[in-house]
Amino acid sequence: MGGVRLQNTDIRPWHQWYKGLEPIDFPEHSVYSLLQTSAERYPARPAIIYEKEVITYHELKSQVDCLAGNWRKMKVKQGDRIGLMLANHPAYIICYYAAQALGMIVVQINPMYTLREFLQISNDSKIDYLVFDDIAEKVVSEAKHIYTFKECMPISPQGVNSIPSLIKSGVPLESCAVVNPHDDVAVIQYTGGTTGKMKGAMLTHFNLLSNVVQSFHMYGGSMIPGKETVLAATPLYHVYAMTSAMNLGIYMGATILLFRKFDLPVILDSIQLYRPTFFPGVPKMYAAFSMFPGIETYDLSCLKICSSGSAPLPLEIMKKFEALTNTRIGEGYGLSEASPSTHRNPPIGKRKVGSIGIPMPGTDCLIVDENHQPLGVQCVGELLISGPQIMKGYWNNQDETDLALRNGWLYTGDLALMDQEGFFYIVGRKKEMIIISGFNIYPQEIESVLYEHPDIQEAAVVGIPSLEAGEAAKAFIVPNENVEIDLDEIKGYCYSKLTPYKVPKEFEIRSELPRNTVGKLLKRLLVIQEMEKEK
Repeated sequence: MGGVRLQNTDIRPWHQWYKGLEPIDFPEHSVYSLLQTSAERYPARPAIIYEKEVITYHELKSQVDCLAGNWRKMKVKQGDRIGLMLANHPAYIICYYAAQALGMIVVQINPMYTLREFLQISNDSKIDYLVFDDIAEKVVSEAKHIYTFKECMPISPQGVNSIPSLIKSGVPLESCAVVNPHDDVAVIQYTGGTTGKMKGAMLTHFNLLSNVVQSFHMYGGSMIPGKETVLAATPLYHVYAMTSAMNLGIYMGATILLFRKFDLPVILDSIQLYRPTFFPGVPKMYAAFSMFPGIETYDLSCLKICSSGSAPLPLEIMKKFEALTNTRIGEGYGLSEASPSTHRNPPIGKRKVGSIGIPMPGTDCLIVDENHQPLGVQCVGELLISGPQIMKGYWNNQDETDLALRNGWLYTGDLALMDQEGFFYIVGRKKEMIIISGFNIYPQEIESVLYEHPDIQEAAVVGIPSLEAGEAAKAFIVPNENVEIDLDEIKGYCYSKLTPYKVPKEFEIRSELPRNTVGKLLKRLLVIQEMEKEK
């Protein structure tokens, strides 16, 4: 499989926005070192606040070390895989860092997965140990009859091998494992990846620490170590929250204001009480804030830095939230294979709404055509990324690794363009591109137009088979509350905004669109549903 070899002849205009940014010295340590350092610097500072329970950095490290000490007694070995299948809870952070102290590999698992989904991951990664909560308990119980674990440990207090019991009875770990940051895998993050099949991205200690440091530098002087409070409502088992809320929070010595789920009334009350300063959210959360009845009565001015990931953020939602908080949301881009962040709109200085921003410091990017040749500005092609945060490869899957990683570049499968100032724009997924009678249609362009309509809350556009043109565009629309949508009017609106061949052939009104647990739109389910109609 061929790959681009260009290294230094393309233009990188985004470098102009790095002025004043010191060159980054990427740390050659283990992920556990993040907690070690902050516990030394800020021992009395709250590390976690969860349901009014406060855990200081000293207490957090003590609990991590005691759990790791007991795990070592259980003959846990460096390189063993441990699944964390639980919703947001202090135990997640404790188990995550205890595993890193021992050189184990964390496999992050959605506790709401079905038995089939869970077995797919456990069989592929060959999990040795599993930590689970009450949400996952039923599936874990069923899995025990099919898959053999060395140990399954609940976070409920019952049993000698429950996490609370192991913490309470543990003797602190005397010495942590010695890891090779570049080679040793810290996390296996399962993802649909660039080809849609479930694969485990191997993220090394160096990958994860590099992305934390990149993120911190990207925020410039707006983040003050030992002074920030992170509003952590996105699931920690998701790579975005793992880095942007948990690992970055620990690195900064921040207080992690942790929520089991996104319960907006509870979160709003907690914002008034604890005054968080940093919110790594997803579009669905920002939409909920913006549309919450009486939101104007809450003081959200404490939020000085906000970022959005997982999916494109509609412009109208961004405007509403920024007006409420007097801050701005830094749109960005990332993927599991990149730990995950690669681009971000800076919180200060220039930003471009609708853009994913500029590459993180230390990150290189190219846009290439189908022959792997670099393209110039304003040209649409596949986005390639290189940098210290790029994964080692896919777990036990060399064929997929060879497709994704070529000559030092990660082929993202996303279509993008770069403007003359070095700001990047995602046009769509390579596999989502619709070809109608030879014309390339990018769903995101149509969706952006639909989101501008005052009656539309959400929109998704996919390609469906067509005998006449090979493919046709279909738009799925969720109307705003108490609004009746006239599809003929919507179609006319699209014709006023788009070239005729880009206007969807079909429109369908839905009460909601299929999304995963962090709000990412699952377009493939819409396509599957359409295909089933044709049978």
